[in-house]
Amino acid sequence: MGTGPGWRRTVADEELTRRPLRSILHHRSEDRLPDEGALAPFSRATAWLNSPPLTPDGLRGRVVLVDFWTFTCVNWLRTAPYLRAWHAKYAGAGLTIVGVHTPEFGFEHELPTVTDRVRRLGIEYAVAVDSDYGVWGDFANQYWPAVYLADASGRLRYHHFGEGEYAMTEMVVQQLLHDAGATGVDGELVSPQPRGLEVAADWATLRSPETYLGYAQSSGFVSEIDGLYDQSHDYPGGGEPSLNEWDLAGRWTRARDAAHLDRPRGRIAFSFQARDVNLVMGPAPGAAAVPFQVLLDGRPPGDAHGTDVDAEGRGLLDAQDTYQLIRQHDRVGPRLFEIEFQAQGAEAYCFTFG
Repeated sequence: MGTGPGWRRTVADEELTRRPLRSILHHRSEDRLPDEGALAPFSRATAWLNSPPLTPDGLRGRVVLVDFWTFTCVNWLRTAPYLRAWHAKYAGAGLTIVGVHTPEFGFEHELPTVTDRVRRLGIEYAVAVDSDYGVWGDFANQYWPAVYLADASGRLRYHHFGEGEYAMTEMVVQQLLHDAGATGVDGELVSPQPRGLEVAADWATLRSPETYLGYAQSSGFVSEIDGLYDQSHDYPGGGEPSLNEWDLAGRWTRARDAAHLDRPRGRIAFSFQARDVNLVMGPAPGAAAVPFQVLLDGRPPGDAHGTDVDAEGRGLLDAQDTYQLIRQHDRVGPRLFEIEFQAQGAEAYCFTFG
């Protein structure tokens, strides 16, 4: 998921959108972009989607945008509308986007699953499947999402980690295309209309951090007991966690990367403050789909329901993915979120907020 500099959108990006494009490009022409070294190879990709294998030599003459992503990362999902729009606008002018899919969770290694998500997300540019972290290592990358821009001679000239800086990134694309001899490039910036999980976070009201449920990276778990790792245990639940704390109720096994429900009617409660509540989760391999119920302060969410539940808070866990469970439209303050799974076999990995 998004970490490090990707946690908050920078003020600089908002300021750039209010400055005249021509003056910024002129400034960039005078103060040349730094040379950050050669574009690293993609030779350690384990598969390619939407393209035959690409190489730095084969891409000479084209501007290259390398985007590290993984399909459950909400920080990346909020950048996806811009990537699709840049591909549509600039591919014909000489831009090649290479999306490097480097998985975080085990189920994100499955090629059929990645292929399905590429299709569902409307990604038409080249995707290097990086299941063994080979391309990640060759770029010395550390973040989802991360963007690297190379000029037509194969030299890296710009990078950005995390969300935001869309205006600056696009202006660098335009400048590198201009330097490569492209003509007739429209200087206006793209204006995508995101929906669902792709809508930018409400940073002004966001007070809850990304929170993992597996013991390897978890924080804020009320019933944390080291000796119960990887063991099935009956958690009593019942209390109301403090802000940014969470608890389990029912019989669960907490593994390194997820909490696994061992009996029906297990529950997770999380005290949060944010417009959106998202949860990376899915049925265990081979398990049937799991119906679930979401509550907000003990009641069905109504108009505050996310795209993956109805107004009564009902949803179906039928794939391992990021689910949007709550999207509030009124004043945002501290609330109690609860989700109850009606059958065993649910796996819950990570909460994210927006």
